[in-house]
Amino acid sequence: MSDSKNKPMTEAPSRNWPVPDQKTDDAGLGTVRIHNNVIAVIAHEAADRVPGVVELSGTLVDEIADIIGKRSRDRGVKVAVEAENTIVVELTAILEYGVNIPKVCGELQLEVRKAVEEMTGKSVQAVNISVQSIRRTAKAS
Repeated sequence: MSDSKNKPMTEAPSRNWPVPDQKTDDAGLGTVRIHNNVIAVIAHEAADRVPGVVELSGTLVDEIADIIGKRSRDRGVKVAVEAENTIVVELTAILEYGVNIPKVCGELQLEVRKAVEEMTGKSVQAVNISVQSIRRTAKAS
């Protein structure tokens, strides 16, 4: 197996299973593999709960998928395995105009790390955020 540190960051979904196998117990039941796409969806759902985050911004492919009605649940999230059971998550975010950007990003990092670690049992080495834009949200009438 190749060294995972030399693997480039791949945008979820990928066709491989980069997160190493994890034994479920010592009774010989087998292994559990968690696909990058699953981790990306967990991160995306966690980001949706953070006040001040308008959305995660995807690629051109995601924009085209939106046009034809297939909104990606892992949009704006990249997942990489840096070492055995250690994950790095990269988010591309659009934040609400007027928020304290460092504060919202800190909350976003904590929420994503907590959700991914609790649901996968894997250690999150880093949650890197790229703030792509800010946007005014519609005021309630």
